[in-house]
Amino acid sequence: MGKKVEKSLKEKNQSAVSQDEDDPNKTPEPYSCTGNFLADFTELCKRSNMAVIPPVVHRARPPTSQSQVESSKPEKGKEKGKTSAQQQQSEVEPDPELMEGEPVEPPPKTFVLKEKFEYFKPSVQVEMENYDKPDTVTEIFIRGWKIDEAMMSTFAQCWPVMEKLHTINLWNTGLTGETVTMMAHCIPNIVNLRTLILDGNCVAAENWHELMSEESPLQNLSLRHCGITNKGAQSIGGALGNIKKANMKLISLNLAGNMIGDVGAEHIAMGLRMNRTLMSLSMASNQIGDNGAIKLGEVLSRFPLSHEEVVERRKQFSEKGSPDRNKSPPPSRRADSKDRPGSVRSSSHADKDKKAGKPSGKKKEGKGGKDAKEEEKHDKTKGGKKEKDEKGGQKKDKGSSVGGRSSGASIAADTKTAGKGKGKGKDKGKGPAVQEVEDAGASDFVNPLTDAADFIDGQLLVAGNRVLINLNLSRNCIGERGLAALLKAMQYQTTLTHDSKSSGTGLMRIGVHKNKASPDSEVLAKLTEFMMPKDPFYKPPPQTPDGDSNS
Repeated sequence: MGKKVEKSLKEKNQSAVSQDEDDPNKTPEPYSCTGNFLADFTELCKRSNMAVIPPVVHRARPPTSQSQVESSKPEKGKEKGKTSAQQQQSEVEPDPELMEGEPVEPPPKTFVLKEKFEYFKPSVQVEMENYDKPDTVTEIFIRGWKIDEAMMSTFAQCWPVMEKLHTINLWNTGLTGETVTMMAHCIPNIVNLRTLILDGNCVAAENWHELMSEESPLQNLSLRHCGITNKGAQSIGGALGNIKKANMKLISLNLAGNMIGDVGAEHIAMGLRMNRTLMSLSMASNQIGDNGAIKLGEVLSRFPLSHEEVVERRKQFSEKGSPDRNKSPPPSRRADSKDRPGSVRSSSHADKDKKAGKPSGKKKEGKGGKDAKEEEKHDKTKGGKKEKDEKGGQKKDKGSSVGGRSSGASIAADTKTAGKGKGKGKDKGKGPAVQEVEDAGASDFVNPLTDAADFIDGQLLVAGNRVLINLNLSRNCIGERGLAALLKAMQYQTTLTHDSKSSGTGLMRIGVHKNKASPDSEVLAKLTEFMMPKDPFYKPPPQTPDGDSNS
């Protein structure tokens, strides 16, 4: 009987376990990623019930030749070198054997053969620091297959845990506005991410500016052949910089192969007015004409301020000149009557005395009449200092009752002096804390509107952007008028004196070939000749002795 009972209990337990496994309504436990991209990605795809899980493979690289391998290895003596050379001679492949009168081809050494269509199957290619450690993935490369919202949510869970990841390349993956937004929310959590390449993704929403937020750690962003129009260029220009803030991390931006026209180039130029971080900008193979080139040249040389920028410039100077003008004393000091200045306290007491009808002044005069007369005589001999003090006190009372600017400034000043002299205790500890919070909240962004300006012909002109060192405008629609504006800007940059606030070397490389202007244009020849010595990769031709003798 005992054995039968045990068998029945085991059957019941097995049936209960099978029911729990087969229960579709049971929610699985949330999966926590470990940093191993292969394991995390595979497990999350299984939990999402994906029909096909793309394999994670190593990115193909051209094989290294034997000479490179030998040069990389250090030599450890002549004898070892001789033995290695003998081994290589012995390991030389024999001549291909003849098989039915035809030579057999040896296996290729410069490429790898794969099965049919395996090359085009979806896969996630990765590069690692150490291929023996799966948690050292540094780059992710995906091309040619659509990344939908489910797949992007899977990546958004895997990528933030990968500490070594610094490059993501998604080429022609069919991104949409929703997937771009999901990526924009995920990117700030990838601490070491520096490069994002999204070439070949035409998004109708054109919400690329979401990738350039303040929290984004990106330094290099490539958006080639993404179908960006003037609408997308406007949002990208606003993300580069505006009157209030500017992007402080992006160094390189590639917008080649899009549909940006003069209006879009003007929006990009507006962003460059306030941006002092971007060093390389490529807008090659677009639809930019003379008007767009003129706006870009204006930003690089010096530009007139608009009405909104003039107002913001005045605000910046007023905040720098009197940083405590708009600040009010802490609420704790307002609450304590001891820390209030004498002028405010006297006015409040005077109002109370008037309401209560207390003849405080008359009693004092009645009691001390002789003393008052002696004090008046004494004051007359010394210049009437007491009357001046009383007048000054009345003026303070009037100012505090009116509530003008002077009263606010006097209250702020009195509270400072009171805090230094009397308020030793709680107030003394609270004062610096408020200042620390305000200093911590202040941004490191130095507004270029505060640079030195020149007032010419009724306009306020400010020095332009000299941080940008590389600009590519090749294969556009720029004519001689636009090239002349760019040449003038380059000439102005060389003659401009460098401020301590707005430092920079100025533009060092500019690409303007294959534009609307003819190759034999004088302006184009002058521009190329003027910019050639500035190019860091330029090597002057060696001087021949014939040239020296002729000179």
